[in-house]
Amino acid sequence: MSNCPCGSSLDYSECCEPVLTEKKPAPTAEALMRARYTAYQKDAIGFLGDSLHPGSRHDWDEAATRRWAEQSEWLGLEICATERGGEDDDTGTVEFIATYKEDGVLRRHHENSLFKKENGRWYYVDGKMPAPETVKRETPKVGRNDPCPCGSGKKYKKCCGA
Repeated sequence: MSNCPCGSSLDYSECCEPVLTEKKPAPTAEALMRARYTAYQKDAIGFLGDSLHPGSRHDWDEAATRRWAEQSEWLGLEICATERGGEDDDTGTVEFIATYKEDGVLRRHHENSLFKKENGRWYYVDGKMPAPETVKRETPKVGRNDPCPCGSGKKYKKCCGA
């Protein structure tokens, strides 16, 4: 018995293995997301193709996916948020971060994934990178030639902006 690679704290045989071996379908969009992550770690590349929505399979490259999965060391999955995607829904989104090492470099794949359920089965449709958060300044921006806000009497560029 071993913990599932998806980070659910469940045993692999109770979590992603039944979904990967198609003994039972993923009950939710999140469960499919977890199984897809585990497929990368377990080199179950066929499952990745089978779990793609039929309308999204036109540009899937099995060989490239296999190379990426085999050349990467999969370190963990973090589910950041889910929206809909429950057992009674037809669509859902899952925001996640997959951490892995590729060529010795630690990487994080952050994505908002769209899932769709058809005929009682969840499919991965596509994913987009989350938009970065807008940063709003608390104070007005100081120009280079403005007086320094520290009160020195010097221009900002010659004082704190140097």
